[in-house]
Amino acid sequence: MSAVAARVLAQAKINLFLRVLTREASGFHQLETLFSRISLGDEVVVRVDTDQRLVRFTGDALPQEGLGPEANNLAFRAAAAFAKSTGWPRGFAIEIEKRIPVGGGLGGGSADAGAVLRALNALAPQPLAADELLQLSATLGSDTPFLTQDASPFALAWGRGERLLTLPPPEERTVMLFVFGHGVPTKDAYGWFARTPTPPHGAARLDPRSLSEWHGIAVRAHNDFESVVLPRFRLIELTLSGARKAIAAEHFGDDAVALLSGSGSTVILVGEGRAEQRPSWMFPLSAGVKIVTATTSSRVEPVELID
Repeated sequence: MSAVAARVLAQAKINLFLRVLTREASGFHQLETLFSRISLGDEVVVRVDTDQRLVRFTGDALPQEGLGPEANNLAFRAAAAFAKSTGWPRGFAIEIEKRIPVGGGLGGGSADAGAVLRALNALAPQPLAADELLQLSATLGSDTPFLTQDASPFALAWGRGERLLTLPPPEERTVMLFVFGHGVPTKDAYGWFARTPTPPHGAARLDPRSLSEWHGIAVRAHNDFESVVLPRFRLIELTLSGARKAIAAEHFGDDAVALLSGSGSTVILVGEGRAEQRPSWMFPLSAGVKIVTATTSSRVEPVELID
């Protein structure tokens, strides 16, 4: 008897550099970014032994106000898109335990969508080829292709995120996530960027081999969204500044990186050691900032078939 359910950890992502490039006539921006999956993730279970179509959420990271209409949720949309593309399944029940902060630039919704696509493909009587699954994921957002593919937890992406060059991951490092009580809507961040005069990016030669070790990553670490997000959110600006001062004081080893992840609001600090081992680096933090500790990932977590 074929399995009727699958479980997978939907790993969050961080951006180790992010450049916003040309704005298309459609209004979408091209981008160039270096993605890394991290150990923090949502627990996703997908069942196909039902005629209903539904998604349920639990977990500490679930906002009190919920996540809005079911049909607008990326996980639901991913399952519906898979069913439309393949003619299977007729129904699905998705359960998601939210651990990834919502609206923080960590790709939680896209990670859930990618996990649902992978789970359905593992259960499907006629699964899609890897390229077909990626093409389907690209219709759901710029982070979703990276968080759907399972070749590597580390990749260079460009275009709208649908063009991927998977890379060997660098050695695992601690990731400190400074999480705020609010998100930064991606649509707003792109709107601010479009209305703000920014110097064009000059030509640059990028050797992908240099991105498999932390020195090469640290040299290129940059996020264009910082120029429009930080002036609007003083607490995020102060937190990122404090993290960079801690790095300058050599509290996190060589080649540590502090950045806004995605369009925010989460600030990431990637380095050696753990926060509890280095109390001397701590800069003043508001009561509105929570620190979550994770690691960069050395693998994509596999799909597990269950009864």
